[in-house]
Amino acid sequence: MVLRGASQHILDEAERSLHDAICVLVQTVKEAYTVCGGGCTEVLMGAAVEREARNVSGKASLAMTAFAQALYQLPTIMADNGGFDSNQLIAELKAAHESGNDTAGLDLYEGRVANMPRMGIRESLRSKRQVLLSATEAAEMILRVDDIIQCAPRQRG
Repeated sequence: MVLRGASQHILDEAERSLHDAICVLVQTVKEAYTVCGGGCTEVLMGAAVEREARNVSGKASLAMTAFAQALYQLPTIMADNGGFDSNQLIAELKAAHESGNDTAGLDLYEGRVANMPRMGIRESLRSKRQVLLSATEAAEMILRVDDIIQCAPRQRG
């Protein structure tokens, strides 16, 4: 494969992106399970976490709600990067899921909500799982650091 770019930095980024895409492809071939793309999976997970948060009390409920909101950020960022009104599209996407259309996702070609399996938009389950686990671990590490920072200083004597 030949890559061309205006600068070494652009070439390095293109090579990294190509490498990442090939790695996802290899993992998908090894484990052929896929999930709907276009933000569909994140909205399903976010809604499930929000439902469960209603059954939990205290700070855990707040943390779960914040985690659900974080899941909704991926389709929001996708819509923004596509140059569309993310607030409108995400509202439409959530409404589609609330009405029972569990395969609805973002069609960023047309800037609308569409059926992901019908469009052939799928993502590797293994890749999706790893992204979710990595993000969760990063959030946990940040929370642990906050706990350490919030501790009272030791008494010196």
